[in-house]
Amino acid sequence: MVRHNIIIADDHPLFRGALRQALEGRFEEEAISEAGSLQEIIAIIDNDAEIDLVLLDLEMPGVNGYSGLMYLRAQYPNIPVAIVSATETLTVIRRCINFGASGFVPKSVGAETIRVAIDKMLNGDIWTPPGLDLSSPDDSEMADLVERMATLTPQQIRVLMMLNEGLLNKQIAYGLSVSEATVKAHVSAILQKLNVDSRTQAVIAANRIEIDQWQPDIEQT
Repeated sequence: MVRHNIIIADDHPLFRGALRQALEGRFEEEAISEAGSLQEIIAIIDNDAEIDLVLLDLEMPGVNGYSGLMYLRAQYPNIPVAIVSATETLTVIRRCINFGASGFVPKSVGAETIRVAIDKMLNGDIWTPPGLDLSSPDDSEMADLVERMATLTPQQIRVLMMLNEGLLNKQIAYGLSVSEATVKAHVSAILQKLNVDSRTQAVIAANRIEIDQWQPDIEQT
């Protein structure tokens, strides 16, 4: 049996434990690591490049909505990332796939469905709950913003995340161990890629995507 390395990333220990139990019931040979924040995920990956799948929650320390998915996909493009979330609207699932997720597993599904989903994703397939129509696109303006957001580099994504936290350039520079000049260059690149004129507008643009994820889908009402 092929041995896989899987990271369970969720800030709730009880859910991590439940997911680990579900995996161990099917994948006895797997090496399973647990992370409670984005920094812990990065530390695990940097310590062991042979990671086969990251199971990522949308909300945990260092992760706000799609930002964690975007960062991991940009920084580690060869490592599949699947979303495991309690937020299950079609918009969220569709956008996660658009941002490069290998699948979307609702937290509400049973252990056997989780095993099937992970088995599929480890084999290179994209898994989403059956019966969903993910073909309906975003409106043109939102689709353009999502496409622009996907062009950000890993460091630019981290800078935008820190801008969203209200940090100043010098605070961002300290947090990333770079110069203020480097941060300014990243901010300029972010503004250009998002087609906005100020850091405030960049934050608003990012928040438009994040806020939209919590809205109920018309298809489900």
